[in-house]
Amino acid sequence: MTMDYDSIIKTIAALTEGETDTVALMATVVCELHHADERFDWTGFYRVTGPETLKIGPYQGGHGCLVIPFSRGVCGAAARTGEVQRVDDVEAFPGHIACAASTRSEIVLPVWTAAGDLIAVLDIDSDRPGAFTAADEAGLAEILRLVFGRPGG
Repeated sequence: MTMDYDSIIKTIAALTEGETDTVALMATVVCELHHADERFDWTGFYRVTGPETLKIGPYQGGHGCLVIPFSRGVCGAAARTGEVQRVDDVEAFPGHIACAASTRSEIVLPVWTAAGDLIAVLDIDSDRPGAFTAADEAGLAEILRLVFGRPGG
């Protein structure tokens, strides 16, 4: 089954209403997303913690990489370019970092504050090739805008 974005957006909006702590917001979003779609093997945030540096944040799934430089991998590309990375075959992505050998496809979205600051990337991995669609990209982007792109969020 694929994600019902209308439903998950309402659920996440209700769960996060009034919350301003970034880690609490990330943990809640990850939990809801990870359990809502069987395609999602690993769901988590990598937080911007220093110049050109991402560190693992709240996640669900197996162990993730602890540190990812902006210069490496799909997460680094999303952070570096500020653009969504939707990769149908991770083996074909130059510089892909294999945190889990089972990963076949990946979608990574930059996470922006209302002020336009990059604070993290949302990384979702699947053991299925070509698992992610334009509908996933749009739905996930809407969730991130709702939760993090609002004043105080």
